[in-house]
Amino acid sequence: MAGFQNSLAVRHWLTFATGLVECLCFAGAVFGWASLVFVLQREGYFGSLCVNTTANATEVLDCSGQDEQFSLVFTIASFVNNFLSLPNGFIFDHFGTTVARLLGICLYTMGTLMFAFSTSALSILVFPALTLVAGGGILFLITNIQVGNLFGVHRSTVITLYNGAFDSSSGLFFVIKLSYECGVSLRAAFLFISACSVFHVIRTFFLMPKRFIPYPLPEHYTYGISCGKSKSSKVTANSNTPMTEETTTMHDKDAPVKQEKTLRECVLSRFFLFHLLWLSVMQLRHYLFIGTLNPMLQGLSAGDPSLVGQYINAFAITQMCGVLCAPWNGLIIDRHKGKTRAAGESEQESDLRAMVLSLSLTALQCVLFSVCAATPYLPLQYLTFVLQVLNRSFLYGGNAAFLSVAFPGCHFGKLFGLVMALSAVFSLLQYPCFALVKGPLGGDPLYVNIALTMLSLLPFIHPLSVYLHCRRLASQRVKTGAGAAS
Repeated sequence: MAGFQNSLAVRHWLTFATGLVECLCFAGAVFGWASLVFVLQREGYFGSLCVNTTANATEVLDCSGQDEQFSLVFTIASFVNNFLSLPNGFIFDHFGTTVARLLGICLYTMGTLMFAFSTSALSILVFPALTLVAGGGILFLITNIQVGNLFGVHRSTVITLYNGAFDSSSGLFFVIKLSYECGVSLRAAFLFISACSVFHVIRTFFLMPKRFIPYPLPEHYTYGISCGKSKSSKVTANSNTPMTEETTTMHDKDAPVKQEKTLRECVLSRFFLFHLLWLSVMQLRHYLFIGTLNPMLQGLSAGDPSLVGQYINAFAITQMCGVLCAPWNGLIIDRHKGKTRAAGESEQESDLRAMVLSLSLTALQCVLFSVCAATPYLPLQYLTFVLQVLNRSFLYGGNAAFLSVAFPGCHFGKLFGLVMALSAVFSLLQYPCFALVKGPLGGDPLYVNIALTMLSLLPFIHPLSVYLHCRRLASQRVKTGAGAAS
């Protein structure tokens, strides 16, 4: 039995490590778009949209049309990245891990192959290519989140770490940029990434369950393919007899069912609506910043390509640090969960109160990041890059953590997909904002940045609402208890 336990522990850690590699190197590549744009511009993608114009009696090359196309590519891909969370969540819930991952691998591989065989004459392929990479990447993240269930009390830390790794995977396009500058062609780079799909397939069958990893984790639970046999079973506490998923489902049906809120009640609740506002506003600010980073840096550097490349590299390097930032949010939440409960406070309300500091810190980070991004001073953008990656890591980790605490676990997948999908619709505002800057505002983003900074104050409503809710319920229970005692 000791050998079996050791074998399980090794499998768990191998699953965790390979999942971290998958999220870190592939899942969120779409967020490294700024680095890839630098390469695509060098290759002449959408170059026909650059026109010669006269400014101050000097003929200059105006590439605003090219910038607008690149911004549109990212707008569509980032929208798909979030919006597909809803159907992907339903696919995952209904068909299980293996089917969801195979779908994600197919989408991702198709996207990287499209990038590999695109050319400046076939620039239009960039639209479906980035969209497919985004769609496949989000499936990698969704199917890996359940790995946290293998580690019990450290579950939240693993989940936030994977979200941070998802953010850091934007470094993939940065590596492609560095390889390109060293003489590696764009086609060779993307063909290599396509070949890496073998790693995803092997991991799907050998280190992931066919259906799901349950939580809390049953004793001796195992999964994957080993020695030619598929393992996805539980062992009962009173015997060493394996219990199949089908048998477990039958036993679970006989168990008493706790009355939980319906999905409709959760979606129409104040918590969900304010949380959607909290996520949508900050996500819009991040997407607009990433989508307009190249033209912003070109404007602040007076079009110096070496200086732009230097700042793009600095941005990409900071993005890769997301995996280091994300766990801090989980540690803040877990630390406050462990504090003594206030008088009249239930366990769930204590957990919600622990979320207030995390939600508030995330909103504060976004305001500071927005102020720095709105300041037209080039050296300050180094600080902007640091605040941006820190805030984004807190944002997505806090999103998953709040949904898991505030709502029944049976609705987590659906609510996660729904909030990401609705926030994706809101994020489409980034393209009109970009068009406004390029058109009526004559390329000056100052007023749009000021408006977005003011908008960034709205997310503070969410932690305030959560705090007042917990305080009100605790106060009511204390009064009720005092009345009963008298």
